[in-house]
Amino acid sequence: MARPTHGGTNIAELRSLGLRPEDVLDFSASINPLGAPPSVTLAMNGVDLAAYPDTECTALREALADRLHISPKAILVGNGSTELIHLTARACLTQSVRPEPVLSAAEGRQLTAMLFTPTFGEFEASCAMQNASMIDITANESDQFSWDVEEAVRTITEHSPSLVFLCNPNNPTGRYMSEESVREIASALPQASLLLLDEAYLPFVDSRWNSLPLLDLGNVVLLRSMTKDYALTALRLGYMLAPPDVVERVRAYQHSWSVNALAQAAGVAALSDAAHVEDGRRAVQDAKRYLIDELAALGLHFTPSAANFLLVNVSSAKVLRTALLKRHHIIVRDCASFGLPDYIRIGIRTKEDCERLVAALRDTLDLHSCK
Repeated sequence: MARPTHGGTNIAELRSLGLRPEDVLDFSASINPLGAPPSVTLAMNGVDLAAYPDTECTALREALADRLHISPKAILVGNGSTELIHLTARACLTQSVRPEPVLSAAEGRQLTAMLFTPTFGEFEASCAMQNASMIDITANESDQFSWDVEEAVRTITEHSPSLVFLCNPNNPTGRYMSEESVREIASALPQASLLLLDEAYLPFVDSRWNSLPLLDLGNVVLLRSMTKDYALTALRLGYMLAPPDVVERVRAYQHSWSVNALAQAAGVAALSDAAHVEDGRRAVQDAKRYLIDELAALGLHFTPSAANFLLVNVSSAKVLRTALLKRHHIIVRDCASFGLPDYIRIGIRTKEDCERLVAALRDTLDLHSCK
């Protein structure tokens, strides 16, 4: 099975073009445009590189618990949210560990996962690795990539999936589902099943609702990523919020020292800088307003997004991406891997960077007639 495609620079591709990472402006990833808090570097400098990491991530879990006002037992830290996605799939879709009334491996039946698509490629990859049967609830492109919640509930009732993946706000569309809709989906699930709500981009949503009370339902897992809001991308750091029994069930599949000591120290330090994420959100909103106006002026159609990225229809994404990279040393995300070959995804950077992107788009669109 091919690995999922992700944003970020491809070193081999850049080398083939005679470019270095520092030569390009990367709009293919969606992270805090302010970078990591200064406190992170100081904290990492104090890490003893000869000592093993804490396998329990104790200090980081306690810091998260204090910030979120929940028990540390309801938190599992991972090597990025991607690790936690795969661990959850193993915990839910491995038949031998599932309680009744789920069918046993001896009965020769696949367990089922449901995905709200188009969405993050690791969801499908994690299910495929468990040989799970997959059902898609596909967003309506003509209705700005909205989902039919009633259809989803009917599908859950009919198929009783063991695991449901929902990215909120969704990657790559930026759609943000209401609390009422999410609760409706969770309530339709059997209690032994799980709804994994991936909230990697939640800190960049202006009018966000508090999802923590969903944990009281007992079958909801919240997934969050410190690589996005604190720009700790190189360190790979994410965490899961779930009922303690679910945390233990998923943690059983995690290998020792999954999260290195540098990442743990960086996470604790980042959490102490409460203003950094909010400053990043404001920077994103300022640049986003500018970019929306300029894309409209260029005649490009884009999907309304609650997140820190925009999904833009350019008719020929691969051609446009290649032209931007070769001519202007700018990278955008070609969304063909999401099943959307006409679209690019633009991660919101600073307004100054977005001004450079707009100039490059104007030049490239005129040159290649990609509109």
